[in-house]
Amino acid sequence: MKRLAGAAVAVLLAATAATAAPSVALPKGYEKWEKSKEKVITDKSSLFYGIHHIYVDKKTLPAYQAGGPYPEGSRFVVEQYTIKDQGGKPTKGKKGMVVLMKKDAKQTATGGWLFAGFTAEGKPSGVDPVKNCFECHQKDAKDRHFVISRYTDFK
Repeated sequence: MKRLAGAAVAVLLAATAATAAPSVALPKGYEKWEKSKEKVITDKSSLFYGIHHIYVDKKTLPAYQAGGPYPEGSRFVVEQYTIKDQGGKPTKGKKGMVVLMKKDAKQTATGGWLFAGFTAEGKPSGVDPVKNCFECHQKDAKDRHFVISRYTDFK
């Protein structure tokens, strides 16, 4: 009986490990990738409230310029900053979070993209990739391969 219970626990742990989200880190040197102009969202009711910069790696850039489709491994990193009011003008405050979006066909629940959120210090934030990321990408950019931003954000 003890062996059967031990085997059941081992199977359960193996299944849990297989379905757990993989450990993901921010790509080193992403700050040197192609960078968008500053995007300012002042609507406080918006999920995207803040000042943003979008970084796109070299592999992704041609597909981004064309509006997709994106090759496996394509990567975007978005830095979000708080907004400070400086003389009536919104200016960049503290970094609030960083988000990685990487093309990964194994991520079937999120349209073939891996989404990962990080704190300002680069530590995993624990965002839910379906609820906190993909639901908006599916609603706002299903016809653009789930990429909300456009290359025109860089001009």
